[in-house]
Amino acid sequence: MIPFSLLAGALVLLVVGATDAALNGYQINCGATSEQVAGNVTWVPDGPFVSSGKVAELSSRGVMPMLSSLRYFPDASARKHCYVVPAERHARYLVRTTYYYGGFDGGRAPPVFDQVIDGTRWSAVDTEAAYARGLATYYEAAVEAAGKELSVCLARSGGTAAGRSPFISALEVVPLEGSVYSAVNFTAYALSTVARHSFGRGGSVVGYPGDRFNRYWEPYGDGSTPVVESQASVATEAFWNKPPEAVFRQGLTARRGKSLDLQWPPAPLPAASYYLALYFQDNRAPSALSWRVFDVAVNGQLFFAGLNVSTAGSMVYGAPWPLSGQTRITLTPAPDSPVGPVINAAELMMVVPLGGRTHPRDVIGMEALARGFLNPPSDWRGDPCLPKGTSWTGVTCNEDPLARVIAINLTNYRVGGSISDHIANLTAVSSIWLVGNNLTGPIPDMSPLHHLASLHLEDNGLTGPLPESLGSLTRLQELSVQNNNLQGSIPSSIRNRAMGDISFRFKYTPGNNLS
Repeated sequence: MIPFSLLAGALVLLVVGATDAALNGYQINCGATSEQVAGNVTWVPDGPFVSSGKVAELSSRGVMPMLSSLRYFPDASARKHCYVVPAERHARYLVRTTYYYGGFDGGRAPPVFDQVIDGTRWSAVDTEAAYARGLATYYEAAVEAAGKELSVCLARSGGTAAGRSPFISALEVVPLEGSVYSAVNFTAYALSTVARHSFGRGGSVVGYPGDRFNRYWEPYGDGSTPVVESQASVATEAFWNKPPEAVFRQGLTARRGKSLDLQWPPAPLPAASYYLALYFQDNRAPSALSWRVFDVAVNGQLFFAGLNVSTAGSMVYGAPWPLSGQTRITLTPAPDSPVGPVINAAELMMVVPLGGRTHPRDVIGMEALARGFLNPPSDWRGDPCLPKGTSWTGVTCNEDPLARVIAINLTNYRVGGSISDHIANLTAVSSIWLVGNNLTGPIPDMSPLHHLASLHLEDNGLTGPLPESLGSLTRLQELSVQNNNLQGSIPSSIRNRAMGDISFRFKYTPGNNLS
């Protein structure tokens, strides 16, 4: 599977992003202890969204407030470290992670690690080159929330050196309107931002005035291609992707009768499918005798024929569009067009197949277990099973298209709290070992767990009766509940199996008050 972001944008540290109105969603300042305002964006502390990691304050001078602290994750035993943000099921979101190392751990270069969205491995995070230039690095994706939460996680990888810790400076999760990037089937794919540029504009900014989603439109120009300016208003509400009006203020053009040939994006692309959106506007006053018509080609292949650009602006897009290596966009004017072609802005995003999902009923069951436990393993957040190799500590899953939890083993993890009734959601589980913890409360009904073969709850503080439903689980071969505080009669279904089935091993003493 191709990772989300093989290319990342770099942020200049001294400039603060701004929008014309306050953003919706979440702008999270990782490691911060209080709110901070930058422009019209209020950055909130990350405490409500993450349950592990340590905080570092950076001594770098002049950095943006959102980069002056970070959270890092030194626990190498955890398979991943997740931020969990409330979401609306099937709503679409722009997710952006930002990293500024700042030498927080005394190293000379940032560590390398992976980032994950829900069950999909997003990309490697390698910020060394940008950090060496005094820059932060961001990664961005457009995704659809499968449930009522969206998780963004960091995980060690084969590239993470011993003793190094994943870290994060900022996390943004901004809801997108339904029309934005709607040509993509977000139930099967995500989009990873490769490039988003405003052509003909100089300077460096973070964010862009007027973009309601605070997308970064970076300046782009080669210094030799003619630049056009426009003062005409553009009703961007008519555009599916809702670009800010400001990106139409400048553009690149060519003289009459000449093609405009643009190598964009600057870096070569890995072979993949992409979502490409191009934005145009004629900067001249409307006239019945003037028009600006041209063909659009990408790497010599016709992308759009006879595009007639007016002051109202135009957008053309293609997805999925195969690209690899250096990419050229060529605008060829119609033979009778009185002026040359023009282009104002462009977006390029990799179309990424999702890495899979855990069955929703298992997600509900595991999240309820985690809420019921005190001091569960620190990685019991995010997707319980995926990506492969990053399942929750003590959790084993199968590799079905909808992954299922098949075993839980938290022996001697010092977990407290109680066992949620929602454990009954785990209908594919065959083994549950919660031995040697500090669990209290009753043993819940597990009658739906028809695949359960081994249940070990010994050496806890469980109370109440032994559920009779356990005797109806025909595949159950091991039932161990000794050294608890259970009371009452041993259900006849369990007693009869223990007496008549030599393969059924039932242990309830010492401890307990069962008869």
